[in-house]
Order: sequence, then structure tokens, then C-alpha cells
Amino acid sequence: MTYKTLFDHISSKKSYLCVGLDTDIRKIPSHLLKEADPVFAFNKQIIDATVDYCVSYKPNIAFYEAMGGKGWESLQKTMEYIPASHFTIADAKRGDIGNTSGLYARTFFDPSSSGLDFDSVTVAPYMGSDSVLPFLEFEDKWVILLALTSNSGGSDFQRIESDGKPLYEHVLRKSQEWAGADRMMYVVGATQAKDLAHIRTIVPEHFLLVPGVGAQGGNLEEVSKYGMNSHCGLLINASRSIIYAGNGTDFAKKAEEEAKSIQQEMAVYLDKYCI
Repeated sequence: MTYKTLFDHISSKKSYLCVGLDTDIRKIPSHLLKEADPVFAFNKQIIDATVDYCVSYKPNIAFYEAMGGKGWESLQKTMEYIPASHFTIADAKRGDIGNTSGLYARTFFDPSSSGLDFDSVTVAPYMGSDSVLPFLEFEDKWVILLALTSNSGGSDFQRIESDGKPLYEHVLRKSQEWAGADRMMYVVGATQAKDLAHIRTIVPEHFLLVPGVGAQGGNLEEVSKYGMNSHCGLLINASRSIIYAGNGTDFAKKAEEEAKSIQQEMAVYLDKYCI
């Protein structure tokens, strides 16, 4: 998916919502457990309920890997069910080098190899260009590089200063040598909203994937105010607050209501802050 296609979808939907499919079989409504594939049955209903209000889906790969072969089957069926109009993110946080990194790229980008065909994958930058470039060998695919995360331990390394700048800033600056705004996004946690204005001076055109709104306490208006650029430039992820909004037979309806509420708020901020 191209930069323009993604922005056009955002504009037409009045939404920059990404729904995180962090589907834990231990948390899905009990009535689905009788299904042949409970995880896919859950995801299918969540997608049906939210597809009109979001522009992206982000399966967290760990939830599927933890189930072994069955989990990968659920993931593949989920990917096949997501409409092609929606930007897909493999939240895998891979970060190795050489052949290993290349194989990770094939896993998520080469359907003839794995059966999966994501638009993007999250990548850890700690091992530098060797861990990132193999993903960029796949045409029209995106790398979403971890930059400044929301977790409390993120500051253990991300804010260590070198040459007067925090490590996350070095990541932002150096990685722009590897790909432009049409192939590279960055993860910036929603609880780091105060840093977004500064981050935008470093990566003014890039899309930012922002998790942490909703259950983790990030403020949507703050993120929108300080993180938007002229092409919106944001994908705001909400996972638990949407997919677990209800836990009964009406769980999909509850998810729809939550997604619609977020989309309606986003429509206001697009008019207000997308200059």
C-alpha cells in the first residue's frame, strides 16, 4: 500500500484508527469456544463490526505464536478475511541480522512462502541497518521501527543520551538513511505525547504508529494535536478497549460502539489539526 493510498483511505473514512487484534483465547467470550476455530470466529466478528470505522488492523503475532500451528492457521484465515483496503501490520517486533532477518521478512511479506501477506511489520532497531534492510527488499512493504515506546522500562535505553541526544532520536535520524516516508513508519507510544512535537521536527512526513490510547491511558486529542502532519501521519492503535469492550454474546456490538466512538472523535481532530 502506498503512502497516498493510506492517506486517501484516512480522508475518506475520517479515521486513523488501527484495531489491534490481540486475541487471547483465554479472554474471548465463552460461547465461541465451541467453534472449530474460536480465535478466527472472534476475529471475524470483530472485523465485521469495526471495518467501517478503522483503516488498519494489527494482529499481535505473539498471541498466535503461543498457540502453535493452530494459532498460525487462525492468523492466516484472519489475514485472508481482512479487506484489501485496510493497512495490515504484523506486530512482531523482529530484530535479527542477515539470513535470519531475511527469513522473518519472508514470513510476513511472501505469501508463496508462508501464506501471509502483510503490508508492514514492526522491527526492533537495536542491531542497526542489518536488522532492517532485509525487510525493505520487498517492494511496497513497510518497516515500522520501534522508536519511543510507552512501557515504563522503555526509558532504560531509549532515553540514554549520546552526543547530547537521546538514543531514540539517533534511531529516528539514522534510519532515514535506509528508507523514506513512503516505506518507513515509527512506533511512538501515546503516553509520550509531550515528545511528539519534537519528534515531528525530526520526521515531519513519516507516519507514526501510536499504541497506548484507551486501556493504557494515552490521550487521543493530545496525540492528534502534537503528532499530526498535513497528511495526518498517524495510525492510532486501540486493542483491548475495542476487542474486549464486551464479553458476552453482544461482544461484537460493544466493539462496534467503541470503534465508532473513537472514529467520531478522530473526525473532529482531522478537521482541527490536520493542516
